Amino acid sequence: MVEALSTITAPLFVPASRPERVAKAAASGADAIIIDLEDAVAAADKQAARDALAGLALPDIPVILRINAIGTPWHEGDLALAGRIGLAGIMLPKSEDAAQTQVVHQAAGHAVLALVETARGIANLPAVAAAPGVARLVFGSVDFSADIGCAHEPEPLLLARSQMVLASRVAGLAAPIDGVTLAIEDEAAVEADARRAVSLGFSGKLCIHPRQVAPVLRGFAPSAAEVEWAARVVAADRGGAAMVDGAMIDPPVRMRAEQILRRTGRKDGVNHV
Repeated sequence: MVEALSTITAPLFVPASRPERVAKAAASGADAIIIDLEDAVAAADKQAARDALAGLALPDIPVILRINAIGTPWHEGDLALAGRIGLAGIMLPKSEDAAQTQVVHQAAGHAVLALVETARGIANLPAVAAAPGVARLVFGSVDFSADIGCAHEPEPLLLARSQMVLASRVAGLAAPIDGVTLAIEDEAAVEADARRAVSLGFSGKLCIHPRQVAPVLRGFAPSAAEVEWAARVVAADRGGAAMVDGAMIDPPVRMRAEQILRRTGRKDGVNHV
């Protein structure tokens, strides 16, 4: 299941209180579903939501359960439910230290997507990323903005995003998943945010509405020009430095080209899909 979590690009949130939406979400084009027991469910409805999920037939794509944070009245009940259903993983809100994530991993028996959304979480990123059971980091950008009092805009969040990418790489995790775009109907904004995320080194982005799935996937797909360049680079002589389009190509440049082709399912310039 950890491998499945490592390749998710456009996971879609579904309120746990609306289990009838799970099948629709699975048909949206999203490559994973996040059933949300936290922000999407009112306190009075959390037990009923857990009861409904206990007997729910899950789709064939990865299903992640966002539980309530450690220290809340609902956390233990969420963990008990998670241990009884066939999840791909658990998303832990307010992930702030390695001990928290390890306890959740051991209690529920599932890999953890550490949702980092506080200043303390960002400060402790190396430990969180390296904690046993953590499969991937996820940026809770809206909550983080509120926590430190900054605007939910690209420039104020650049440092935190870069730290997420760096910590993931050092820990040997897949590149992190970026936070949400609050504009639901502005597909151009969603796609632009996805392209900005991939330029920083992210490999996925949270979706809060089915309409966001397609623009997120477009944003993370390389452009035709990028693919053509990458194919030419990979096809060039591997014996040392080479010239492609008038520029010097050496092993690090080839590595970047190979990364671009992998995002399309291609290798060595050949389409294997």
